Amino acid sequence: MIVLKNLTLRRGAKVVLEDVDLTIHAGEKASVVGRNGAGKSSLFALLTGKLLPDAGDASIPPGWRVAEVAQSMPETTDSATDFVLQGDQALVEAQAALAAAEAGGDGHAIAEAHQRIQDAGGFDARPRAQALLLGLGFRVDQLDRPVNSFSGGWRMRLQLARALMSPADLLLLDEPTNHLDLDALVWLESWLKRFEGTLLVISHDREFLDAVTRVTVHLEDGKLTRYGGNYSAFETLRAERLAQQQAAYERQQERIAQLQRFIDRFKAKATKARQAQSRVKALERMEKLAPVLTSSDFSFEFREPASLPNLMLSLKGVACGYPSATPGGGPAVIVRDVNRTVLAGQRIGILGANGQGKSTLVKTIARVLAPIDGQLTEGKGLAIGYFAQQEMDVLRPDENPLQHLIRLAKEVSPQAREQELRDFLGGFRFIGDMAQQSVGSMSGGEKARLVLAMLVWQRPNLLLLDEPTNHLDLTTREALSMALNEFEGTVMLVSHDRALLREVCDEFWLVANGRVEPFDGDLDDYQRWLLEQARLQREALARGDSPASGAAQESGANRRDERRAQAQARQRLAEQAKPIKKALAAVEADVARLTEEKQALEQALAGGGLSPAELADHGRRLKAVSEALEAAETRWLELADQLEALGAS
Repeated sequence: MIVLKNLTLRRGAKVVLEDVDLTIHAGEKASVVGRNGAGKSSLFALLTGKLLPDAGDASIPPGWRVAEVAQSMPETTDSATDFVLQGDQALVEAQAALAAAEAGGDGHAIAEAHQRIQDAGGFDARPRAQALLLGLGFRVDQLDRPVNSFSGGWRMRLQLARALMSPADLLLLDEPTNHLDLDALVWLESWLKRFEGTLLVISHDREFLDAVTRVTVHLEDGKLTRYGGNYSAFETLRAERLAQQQAAYERQQERIAQLQRFIDRFKAKATKARQAQSRVKALERMEKLAPVLTSSDFSFEFREPASLPNLMLSLKGVACGYPSATPGGGPAVIVRDVNRTVLAGQRIGILGANGQGKSTLVKTIARVLAPIDGQLTEGKGLAIGYFAQQEMDVLRPDENPLQHLIRLAKEVSPQAREQELRDFLGGFRFIGDMAQQSVGSMSGGEKARLVLAMLVWQRPNLLLLDEPTNHLDLTTREALSMALNEFEGTVMLVSHDRALLREVCDEFWLVANGRVEPFDGDLDDYQRWLLEQARLQREALARGDSPASGAAQESGANRRDERRAQAQARQRLAEQAKPIKKALAAVEADVARLTEEKQALEQALAGGGLSPAELADHGRRLKAVSEALEAAETRWLELADQLEALGAS
């Protein structure tokens, strides 16, 4: 197990951890939570030996293998699969030993090396590595592409896959969900649930933490506090602890005020001087409790839109994509024949696997891309607020927040004074010199807050948000959720943050197979479908299908047919589940009603104030209600089994 005892850790002059104690038992899955800059990543650096404690002890079992996601990405022409395979150091060493033995013609050493490779799982290592890549969103045709051909976000996925490939007793994951779409996130969540070692994870994704972890370590003001339970349980327990601390502080303040009043009143009277002096000493001896000072919560709200056109947008036969990169070439169409309308007040979540065209659709609506075909009609008075997945698409690195807002104010509200703009930025934590710090030197979270501030200033009536939470901490995510729920306009949201999607959206569009269709189901239905796709990919690799196989070389038409069939199968499952869910809800209502009536009858019979005739009536009714309740509960179990079997299928 991991044990920290009386440990102090400094980074320069800053005390990150001060005299802390912590124990994490083998096999536990724990999250490390705290505000940005609290020192979570420094704790990971301590556990990997990159930092040494300034005082106290930190111990990890000496035989433990530790895996983490590397932050720097080497330039290499190795294929994606080979790069991930290199994460298994034991396998790499065994393969090197085999090469050396074969070069030397040492038969005994060759046999030993083969045994080491077998012990390391080397004979199925390649399919396992490719299954990791497919789970994290890579396509089959990308498995043999060189590493240096991928962009930064995809390289981070490669590093994550490489860390998961490494046999580990302790796995450290620092913000593993930042570069993942929802499909890859659901797969990672499932993988980590099966992981048998000890896991420590830093993440700002509440639903991810709730699903994966059962211990929460809170880092605040240099102290570590361990809570049993996932993140939601931690929030509840911490709120109770803070309430108790605040109540104790308030009681002590009342006692101090009472003692001080006695001292002030009687210190000059000879007959009471001794009692007054004793109370002075009591005050001096009293161990003062500090008031509960939590980090100030961040909150904001969107301004009321100037107008709300009932028909925000109309898309008829719209094709979305990119113009040709070569002269004379045709455009690259990603999504075609989009026929949708967007009305005032709608809350639309946009779902779809990686690469299907969610961002392309949003960019087309945001006027960043022109429609390749079809008609996109905007309602009169439409005002779009666009949050780009890459914040730098709407920010200028060499300018500061104040300059961004001044430029925006000239377009939206020319009469605004500079002090008004500074005060407004202060509400988004850009205080003092931060208002004049260049955007290029800011953290991802600070850039995201600046984009939010600019959106609020514009007073939009249609918000297009493409992965707005990528760099936001939990407090800011909660503030965004609250602000969106109070926003009077329309929201279209692409996000891998399921908590945000559940809290904000009441309908979903699915972008798949080059189409945009309404999704008839909830996020749980969507997750089950995504996991099924991951399972099918793993089974294909286990059968020996590879990029070089006939299965991987199938035509584009066949791949489209397969995806269309899978989408139709998912829709059929959703249709079959709808009447079962409806019946289940009705039975649940019956169970609640019958349970309430049964309790009322039992209380009346136990009260003793009934006449003989009333006793008989109540007894007969209790028997009938009990039988009906038993039948309803049996029916509920049958329906629940049907729904579970449908999900498993």
